[in-house]
Amino acid sequence: MASELKASPSASAANAAVLDVALQALASGAQRLPHWTLNQRAELLDRCADGVLRSARDWVEVACRAKRIAVDSPVAAEEILAGPVCVLRYLRLLSRTLKDIERRGAPKLPGSPSQNTQGRTHVPVLPVAWLYDSLIFMGLQAEVWLEPQADRQLRFELSNNTSDAPRANIAGVLGAGNVSAIGATDMLAKIFQEGEVVLLKLNPVNEYLEPVFNLAFEPLIAADMLRIVRGDGSVGQAIVEHPQIDSLHLTGSHVTHEIIVWGADPTERARRQLQQQPLVTKPVTSELGNVTPWIIVPGRFSARQLDAQAAQLVASIVNNASFNCLATKVIVTSRQWSQRGEFLDLLETKLKRVPPRYAYYPGARQRFELATGFAAPESGDGCLPWTIVRDADPLQSPHLFRDESFVCVCAETALDADTPQAFLEAAVAFVNDQLFGTLCANLTLPADFEKRESVAVERALAELRYGTVSINQWAGVVYGLMTPPWGGFPGATLSDPQSGIGQVHNTFGIKSIEKTVLRGPLCSLLKPAWFANHRTAHRTAWALLEFYHRPSVLRLPRIINQALRG
Repeated sequence: MASELKASPSASAANAAVLDVALQALASGAQRLPHWTLNQRAELLDRCADGVLRSARDWVEVACRAKRIAVDSPVAAEEILAGPVCVLRYLRLLSRTLKDIERRGAPKLPGSPSQNTQGRTHVPVLPVAWLYDSLIFMGLQAEVWLEPQADRQLRFELSNNTSDAPRANIAGVLGAGNVSAIGATDMLAKIFQEGEVVLLKLNPVNEYLEPVFNLAFEPLIAADMLRIVRGDGSVGQAIVEHPQIDSLHLTGSHVTHEIIVWGADPTERARRQLQQQPLVTKPVTSELGNVTPWIIVPGRFSARQLDAQAAQLVASIVNNASFNCLATKVIVTSRQWSQRGEFLDLLETKLKRVPPRYAYYPGARQRFELATGFAAPESGDGCLPWTIVRDADPLQSPHLFRDESFVCVCAETALDADTPQAFLEAAVAFVNDQLFGTLCANLTLPADFEKRESVAVERALAELRYGTVSINQWAGVVYGLMTPPWGGFPGATLSDPQSGIGQVHNTFGIKSIEKTVLRGPLCSLLKPAWFANHRTAHRTAWALLEFYHRPSVLRLPRIINQALRG
């Protein structure tokens, strides 16, 4: 963004005119939003769900075209699932929550809160019965842990009362360029969970979504709750500085966050940080980068278990050509693990079977060369090779551990430990202290390890400073579930934002959340649709979209049938 802050006078004037028109409409919507009832808001969400279904094919086609994915190939499932499917699930869940609050005063949760061995309150958020999650996400369970200081009385952010405020705030949402659902769900969270109208600026990388979003979210535009704009960094800067914008939310890198909050000039930025004088004084929330770890606790795994966990890791690396803040970037193993070499060989073999992907995100080639230390191959098609850097040393290659490469490179590093328990303790300390970010972490546990060492495992989960911790499954699933919150570990500040300030999703509106924990089996009964070698992933994803539009047990056989063919 720093390189795009300047614009010609004529361009600046045109941008200002566009923003003025958009903000004038939003000001009108901000006057009305506080008086909308929960039922009226739920109806608006349902109308948006219809819009998402109408726009879904165009949505997926433009995204696939930009990323050079064949729209009729299994890889297209990435754009279906991380686009209209995620958004449609969010809309359905949030609509149900608002209706529950209207009827009974609180959301209906999948289960009751309880206490774990660490004395922490945890609340089930998956499976959701009416969405048949126990079949669609077979074997997976998710819970949110409340902050240690939170009392045992469960509290919710959403209210069954309309606001008596004279007007709602106007939020500026700066969308991400990699995953299409991010800007959409961030915008929806602002409107329906925080009660603010939204000026959404699309990232230049995926501004092709503008006509799609205008169609999908036309009910919000008609109600003057949403306006969508596009443009370079100068437009973003104008939004940040505009006096009518009351709050900001952005998804991107921590570098962009620093430039927005503290300024583009490094010297001036350092001075402002030292004196605690941010350029931006309005509230700022964010979801930023992460050097995502995958910790493999040593033990004896069967061949099937090794294969399934290698497939999980591959999925976490290759999804969206690895342009994800939740893509695995550091695999943490035990040097004493007897299957370490076998597992890494299996992982690299599986990666070689996945065709290289077009590196569509700007700067990918330079980041690849910085991460690997060698020149990127001249493929001629814009693709980069999946790369595992084995036995990486944090002292010799600190950039692999401290800088999010945001490209298809993953490091593996080994720790010394005499026992699996000692390794788990050392690995938790390592990722907390040596890796950048607090967004999400993954764990692979040997069979029965959690039962045998339940206290040690829950202690490790409590000590991991990440907003999401996933066991035996890729944390990317949590992003798509929408019932759990998504964001960095609490405690981030403008001076030290880590992986971001605040959380999104959390469709039950639970307050005082510290983290989400997802648990799943080492081997799934059905091959997950996000696996790179799923042969009918795109058809499964389209079936899931139809299901979320009109949830019904009669629509489940089509999903299961396509999943079985994978």
